[in-house]
Amino acid sequence: MGLLRPAVEDVQARHPNAVMVDAGSGNAYLGFVLYELFLKGADTGALLSIEGRPDLTERAQGRAQRLGFTRMQFQTAHIDTAKYPERIHLLMALHACDTATDDALVAAIRHGADHVAVVPCCQAEVAAQLKEKRPVVTGSGTLSLLYAHAWHRREFGSHLSNVIRALTLEAFGYQVTVTELTGWEHSLKNELILGRRVHRENRRARVQLERLLAETGVNPKLTRELGVKPAASVGALAASTEPEVPVVASSEPGVDVSEHPPVEGAERVAPSSSSET
Repeated sequence: MGLLRPAVEDVQARHPNAVMVDAGSGNAYLGFVLYELFLKGADTGALLSIEGRPDLTERAQGRAQRLGFTRMQFQTAHIDTAKYPERIHLLMALHACDTATDDALVAAIRHGADHVAVVPCCQAEVAAQLKEKRPVVTGSGTLSLLYAHAWHRREFGSHLSNVIRALTLEAFGYQVTVTELTGWEHSLKNELILGRRVHRENRRARVQLERLLAETGVNPKLTRELGVKPAASVGALAASTEPEVPVVASSEPGVDVSEHPPVEGAERVAPSSSSET
């Protein structure tokens, strides 16, 4: 909640009828705590919990009724087939396994979420693609040594998945912070990716993303769904004199990025009206 607080307070201040979504909510514990701390004392705002298992949805719905959490809504659906509100202000996904995290990010981007917070889990798709494909050979051609062994392939695939996720958010106009959710003693799946939308797009981050896909030979569900394709010619791109995209990220989650100048090559998002739905 401490890491989410800046995002929640931001959307509540700018959007009286803020819509928050917990994608892949499970027992909805995250949603209940968030509602208790931030929505219970407010007159407006709603929290939608999306969960694919009907027994968990039914149990959480009954708990919300007993607690009087009237603006807590529930939907039984998988993340990629759920019916989302037209406008989302904050989307969260805690330990949505493998490509379910990609589904949550796609929903956030397509529905213009102001803030995104995901903790990926059990990334397997990219590791499988690394096993089947070899990257484009550039330079010394030793990149594939990073995942020659199954153990390394799993770990490298997980890391590469999250790098692609963060870079995809940047390409679609988000300022991204990657930090630790909790200590290793509690969970090995503890990487928190936070994003705040500050641009309509970041063209240079898009180029970097396309290069990365081409160089590693992978194309996960996230980029496929959003229509991002590997660069056609890695060699030509590598020889480009275009400067790299500066990384605009805070060491503190939730920093007000409106204080930062826009990244060159990125189109700024106009401040949202509080009446926006």
